[in-house]
Amino acid sequence: MTDSFTLDPRLQRDCRVVAELPLSTVLLMNDTHYPWCILVPRRADIRELYQLSEADYGQLQLESRTLGRALMDAFQGDKLNVAALGNVVAQLHIHHIVRYTEDPAWPDPVWGKYPAKPYTDDEADKLVERIRQALQLTSQ
Repeated sequence: MTDSFTLDPRLQRDCRVVAELPLSTVLLMNDTHYPWCILVPRRADIRELYQLSEADYGQLQLESRTLGRALMDAFQGDKLNVAALGNVVAQLHIHHIVRYTEDPAWPDPVWGKYPAKPYTDDEADKLVERIRQALQLTSQ
C-alpha cells in the first residue's frame, strides 16, 4: 500500500520529482556532473529488493529498464550505472546514472568524488522535461 509511504527527507532535499510511474517515483538528482535519476518504489518500510512482493519486484524491474532506456536515449551516454546502495538513505531507491568516458569521475564510481554542483531552476526544469519526453517515448 502507498498510504503510509513517505519519501526520505534527504531524497526530498537532494532531488526534484520527474514523474510518477505505476510503482515508483522518478527523481532527478540535483547534480550537473551527471544525468542522474533515482527510482523510488512507493512502498512503506522497504529497504531491500527482496522485501518487495513478487508483483512489485517485477514492476520495479520493468520501470528500471524503461528509465534506463529513456536516459540512454536522451543523453547518449557511454555507460549506464544502476545501483541500489542504501548506505546513507535506507529507503529502497535505485540510482540510474548516465556516464561518459570524459565525465569528472570516470571510470570510478560517482559517490564522494566531487561535491554536487546544483542545477539552476531553469536547467532543472529543462532536464525534467527532457526526461519526461524520453520516458513517454520509451514506455509505449
